[in-house]
Amino acid sequence: MFLYMETPTNHMHVTGVFILDPSAAPGGFSFDKVHSMVARRLNRAAPFRRRLVEVPFQLAHPVWIEDPDFDLDYHVRRAALPSPGGQRELEDFLAQVVALPLDRTRPLWELYVVEGLEGGLQAVVVKMHHAAIDGVSGAELSATWLDLEAVPPARVNEGNWQPERVPNDVDLVVAAWAQLVTSPVSAAKAARRLVETALHLSEHNREAAVTAPPLPFSAPRTSFNLAITPHRRVAFAEVTLDDLKVVKNHFGCTVNDVVLALCAGALRQYLVKRGELPDEPLVAFVPISVRAAEDKLTAGNRLSATLTSLATDVADPAERLRLISAAMSEVKSQQSLIGADALTDWTEFAFPALIGRAARLISSLRVFDRMRPAFNVTISNIPGPPFPLYLAGARVTGIYPLGPVVEGAGLNMTVMSYCGTVYFGLNGCRETVSEIAELPKMVTESLVELLAEVGPSRPVKAP
Repeated sequence: MFLYMETPTNHMHVTGVFILDPSAAPGGFSFDKVHSMVARRLNRAAPFRRRLVEVPFQLAHPVWIEDPDFDLDYHVRRAALPSPGGQRELEDFLAQVVALPLDRTRPLWELYVVEGLEGGLQAVVVKMHHAAIDGVSGAELSATWLDLEAVPPARVNEGNWQPERVPNDVDLVVAAWAQLVTSPVSAAKAARRLVETALHLSEHNREAAVTAPPLPFSAPRTSFNLAITPHRRVAFAEVTLDDLKVVKNHFGCTVNDVVLALCAGALRQYLVKRGELPDEPLVAFVPISVRAAEDKLTAGNRLSATLTSLATDVADPAERLRLISAAMSEVKSQQSLIGADALTDWTEFAFPALIGRAARLISSLRVFDRMRPAFNVTISNIPGPPFPLYLAGARVTGIYPLGPVVEGAGLNMTVMSYCGTVYFGLNGCRETVSEIAELPKMVTESLVELLAEVGPSRPVKAP
């Protein structure tokens, strides 16, 4: 589905930004050192070696093969920021990186070693297509190149990977027809499961007398809910995990509820300042990992998702958080009824050509300039490690995640925790979220409001 949704304006890749302190790296830190490390560890990271092969006439989904023409120099790149190399310069550089699509004739990833950050810091930026990874598998896959110490113990050689022959059109068509023969039966089973799930949800909502999650296309229109362009703006924010836990413990909710409340508060301020706060609450699209223990360290996507109200029509921050927490509690209850495979069942049997054409038609006709969005914003929360990591000997001092924006919802707010700090990566359409640089301050102000509900004299900790 992430492949089919991609259009010239809608780029479906995710990006991780690792801020590094190379000052104590044993033997120093350099582009060549990163390049050599990646080369040595490719045998343990299949998604970085595989590329897509399209099936003729789009009779079936594309297939992955080990790239016979793999060129590491194409994927590992070097860049430098202009002086003074501060956060603004890094955000501008990243806006250019995420605005460019990945080349589908090669493995779907790029890595940039970025020099010239102020304070002697450097960065490593990894961009990878969402078809290959979700947020959790992306974080796990990053462990291929990350270490628990500056000088890691020598690893046992697990053998070299072997390139594959590119299948010819006959092979691909034959395989596609074999798949098509069994697809109607599998699709019928998926349809039956969908009907059963809908009945269970309806019965649950009736018996529990709960408010169901918002329906698609029920979200109000805002300035960032228009047809998107290929251009992007990026902004970063960070808060301490301790502060989020103080709020969590006071209100008896989850850290994820607090993250959603911070995003909701920031968006409310953003829209109030622009004089366009809608009377109806904003609706967030929230990806949910359904990755089981046996899926650990595997690539691909194990995702479900939900729509939830952000209660932005409520001025009181404490009441807004309570409403968000109650909504997410109900979401968790409903997700247990839906099951982990509900979303993947349907994307597996979707007809490729139809979905791809529909996505391009929606983009070219700028449909969302004239209709309600499916939702207002994407908010994703990825758990990260509480312990320090190292990349090519340099200590990782921060990790900013950036998720994709989609047609009609030109803002993505992805969050990741690391070593006691919660990092917000904000990715927006350049034209529809023109003032994205104001959102980081508003995230912090939302936290200040919630901490004020906990105690009058509690300051916000510096990350």
